[in-house]
Formats: sequence, structure tokens, C-alpha cells
Amino acid sequence: MKIPYADIVKYIPEIPSIDAISEKLFQLGHEHEVEKSIFNIEFTPNRGDCLSLIGILRDLALFYEIKKDFPIFPDKLEKLNLNFIDNTDNTCTFITFLKIDIDDKILDYKDCLKSYYEQTDNLKNNFFTDISNYISYETGQPTHCYDAKAVGGKISLDLEKGKHNFQTLLDENVELFGSNLVFKKDNEIINLAGIMGGKSTSCSENTRSVLIECASFNPEAIVGNAIKYNLKSDAAHKFERGVDPCCHDFVLRRFLKLVHDHANVKNVQIFTKGNSAYKQTNIKYDIDKISKIIGIKPSEELFSKSLTKLGFKIDKKLIHVPSYRNDIKTLNDIAEEIARAIGYDSIKSIPISIHSNSNQSKNLNQNFLRDYLISKGFFEVINNPFVDYCNEYSIEIDNPLDIKSGYLRTNLQQSLIKNLLYNERRQKDSIKIFEISDIYQIRNNEVFNEKVLALIVSGRVGKNYLDFSKIVDNDYINDLFKDILPIENIKVKNILREDLDTKLKNKIYYCEIPMNDINIENDLVLKNENKEFLKIKYVPISEFPSSNRDLSFSVKNKSKFKDLENFILSYKHDFIKEVFVFDFFDNKKNNEIKIGFRFIFQSGTSTLTDIEINNVMKVIIEKSITIDGVSVPGYEV
Repeated sequence: MKIPYADIVKYIPEIPSIDAISEKLFQLGHEHEVEKSIFNIEFTPNRGDCLSLIGILRDLALFYEIKKDFPIFPDKLEKLNLNFIDNTDNTCTFITFLKIDIDDKILDYKDCLKSYYEQTDNLKNNFFTDISNYISYETGQPTHCYDAKAVGGKISLDLEKGKHNFQTLLDENVELFGSNLVFKKDNEIINLAGIMGGKSTSCSENTRSVLIECASFNPEAIVGNAIKYNLKSDAAHKFERGVDPCCHDFVLRRFLKLVHDHANVKNVQIFTKGNSAYKQTNIKYDIDKISKIIGIKPSEELFSKSLTKLGFKIDKKLIHVPSYRNDIKTLNDIAEEIARAIGYDSIKSIPISIHSNSNQSKNLNQNFLRDYLISKGFFEVINNPFVDYCNEYSIEIDNPLDIKSGYLRTNLQQSLIKNLLYNERRQKDSIKIFEISDIYQIRNNEVFNEKVLALIVSGRVGKNYLDFSKIVDNDYINDLFKDILPIENIKVKNILREDLDTKLKNKIYYCEIPMNDINIENDLVLKNENKEFLKIKYVPISEFPSSNRDLSFSVKNKSKFKDLENFILSYKHDFIKEVFVFDFFDNKKNNEIKIGFRFIFQSGTSTLTDIEINNVMKVIIEKSITIDGVSVPGYEV
């Protein structure tokens, strides 16, 4: 998020330098860069409360006196008779609608609204949408503006299933599928809730009667949908991390104040609906336990003063958590707040001794398996152990970084399926992936963990002339291990594609083996320890499409076959990602070898054109046919 230095320092009377504020932001754990007096801050997913000017000022209140100079409209608001129906099951915990009617004349932007659009690269749209965007920047609460005349007096919130066409306010046509949280007018979808509004009810330069929606959604109902439909949405970014459910009155009165500063307000009415009462989080005040967590004992004064500055309240041995801090659940979280106030650099480090139960034999087994599988064309992955799905044996995380990281994995299957689908979407037709990692389970209130080897395979067996036409089957994994592992330890599972978001038909096979069940013969392991296996350099995966070219050669001077093979397989070009043999035939009757090579072209910076690819192929052909006895059937010099 980008926040100008001028916007921050305007609310700090002592006017600290940009370097001083930068230092404090780093102490608070907010990684950032300073670009032309603008802080470009990278917030961790659990700190959605900081995604605003007010949010960052709340954190800086640890070190500075902050002026709370955000005027709001003070007058009483009349009730709005709106026919709103929530057809969801508590997906939207609070929602407020504010209807404003103004005169035709709108003044030029001034004060905070003017500086916002002058200091940032945000583009102006129309009066009400511009204020909505500014309010989201200032308060962290997204609002959506409907042209009140286009909406009429009836709106519903629904979990809509099936396929539907939706035209966004940016004039993009999106085909919705699956289950989506939407606002509807009659049967028309007018808003993909928490992400983007629709064209038919959007505001324009001529809008003078507006209906402003201010909602608090469960993050689970919003997360992933912006990516799903390739929509860039600041609102979704904030809703996914959780917004303050108790901010609606302030936000809408602040909105109304900015409208009032720029136009004559003829009428204003409000409608509020809450599906559940807000339940404040309260945590036991235990300074001794916090001291053990952070390693030092803060004074009572430092403890209470720091939390008070951050908006917490301490009363009768309880810490009352403010509504905007949905990341605070336990004393561990409170300890982190105190540590940030003190500064991690000020907490003395103490060496610790960790007893390792690692077994040299087990480590050798792992190294052998890694090298063995890589030599068979597999790729190793390392996935995040934290996931968003659970079963009866899952261990829940007290304070996850985000809602997609709430549990520890009980198996590796879902992670490897995601890896496989990711590669398939990038046109990979031979996928062989493995992971060696710990899994965790809780049984009878006891925590168990074990290290497992998991593999997933699909598509072609390999990319050489022997395996190119072969497809992995149920016996592939068993055959892979038959010489090194007892067959009874291997349980191969066929994963059904009907349950996955994919249109491919190749069968998927998965296997998970506890490392404790693997005991490779010592002579194999030691033999492998003396080898320098494949030296592989990591290359980032390109997001641009790849293109294939096949080239068949005739070699009538068999003594030159190796010269051709060595030349083709070692030929380097920035556009060539991979080369392999896919066909081979030794015609002994004609004393001729026919060999086919497949070239995979891909750029990391752009989509390659046919001309660019053909130019490379021409060079390869012309150099190849200079080898004695080598020709390309059908190619004329």
C-alpha cells in the first residue's frame, strides 16, 4: 500500500522526518520502501487493520502523539425505508446503506480529497466514486456507490450458484461460475459482493442521487474470487483480511462530510442491518506469562501504556481488544504487541540448545531418495505446511497469517494436487513431483508428527524416444521403487479428475510413504553418497505460453549420429527451454537412422512469434545438415 509521507506527518504535531518514520515502521514489522516521499508498505496478511492511513497512524501512536482530525457529519440521520433482503446464512455480519441526494453543482476538490488525487497515481472517476476510493484509503473500509435511480428500492444479498454473465463497472464481461456472493436487483446481478460492482447501476458524472453500501463480510466468502475472475480489486484485498465491523457509522459520516464539503446536500437517509451482535475479544491480563514469551519482563507502566496507545483497554485484569484488531486472539499476540513496542533489537538474544533426534541413517535415506527420484525425471517441491482445510485430526493454528493458513497438514495430497494443476495449466505434459515433509495430527489430545515421502504423477512417462509415447499407469510408481523398497509399503491411489478444476483426462496417481518405513540398503546409499548427482540451476517459471516444434533427421552416415545428437541437445538459445528425443528408428536394411527431436520454446518476458521461433529453427537446421550424412527430409537448402 502506498501512503505519502505528507499524509502521515500532517497528523503528527512534532513532524518527524521521513527517515524517523521509516525507522519506526520497520520496528513495527512493516517492511517498506520510500519512493519519492511515498511509503510503499508491504503488510503481512494478518494485519488488514493497517491497510489505510488511519490504520498506520494507529500503529505509529506507539511513538508519537496523533491528531485525530477526521471531521464527520454530526447531525441526526433519518431512517431509510429500503427493501433489503439478506438471503445468506450470516455471510454478511453488518451492512449499512446511506442514501444522499445533492444539487447539480459540485465544487472543485479541496483539502484531503485534492491532495489524495494529486499525490498518488489514482485516477478520478466521478464525484461519489472518487470519495469512495478516498474513504477506503483513509479508513480501510471499502464502500460501494450505486446510482440510486438505477437501483430502485429493492436489493437482495444472495449466494448465487451456477453460471451467470456479469458486466463489471469497468465494462468487463465476466462469466460467474460455482457459488458467488452477489447483490441483486430483482434477478439481475448488480454487484459481485466485496469485489466489484456492476455497470448497470454504477455512478457517473451525472449521478446526483447515490446509495452507498458499507458492509462487513466474512473473509471466507470473499477470498480468492478476485483471482478467480482476474479482477483487480482493492476492496477484495481488504475484505479478505477482515475489516472493522464497528466502523460503519464513522465511515459513512466521514463520507457524508466530504460530500457536504463539495456539494449542497438536499437529503440524507440511513438503513442499518446487523445479522449478529459484535462480540469483543477479551484476554486475561497476565504480565508474567507475557514476560516468559518475550524473554524479558516489561514494567507494568510500559505494558499498560503501550497497549493503551494501540487502542486496547485494560480493566479488571482483562485486556479488551479493539474491534479493528481481528488478528489478536491470545496472549501470544499480546506479547508480540509488547515486543514491537520495545523493539526486537532491544530484546537481548539468549543462546538455546536444541536436542536433535536426527538419525544419520535416515538422512542418508532422504538424500538417496532425492537423488534417485531426480535421476528418474522427478522434481522436488517444498510446500507451505499451513493450509485452509481440515479434518478430525487437524491441528488448528491460534493466530494464522491469513485464513488460508489456519491448520497444519495431515497429509501432502492436496498440496501436490495444487502443484500438479499449476504445472498442467502451463502446458506440462509429463508431471512427476515429489515432496519429503512432516505431517501433523492430533489424536486423543496428543500431537503426532512424522516425515513422509509423497509422489504425484500424470501424463507421459518421460521425454526420451523410449518413453515419449508411454503414459504413466497404476504400475508406474510400483515399478519405480521395486528395486529399492518392499512392495507392501507402497499404496498407490488414483485421484479422480471429476473432483478437480481441470478439463484434462490423463489419470493422476498419488503415493504417500512414511519415511520410517523406508530403509535403503547401505551399499546403495553409500554408493550414492560418492556421486555428484545432477547439478540443476533454478529457473523461474514463465507466465507466457510455450510453443513446440518437431524436427526429424535422416542420418545415413551412422558414425556421425552422435555428432548430431550432441549438437542438438547442447544447443543453447534464450528462447529454447527444453530439447529431447521423442522418436528413434534404426533402419538397418537401408543403413539409416531416423531421429526426431522436440524443441520447447518459451520466453520469460513476452509471447514468442512464429517468426522468432522459425528464425531459431532455421539456424539449427542449417548447422545440422553441415554434418556429413545428415539431412532433414522435405527441407530444401
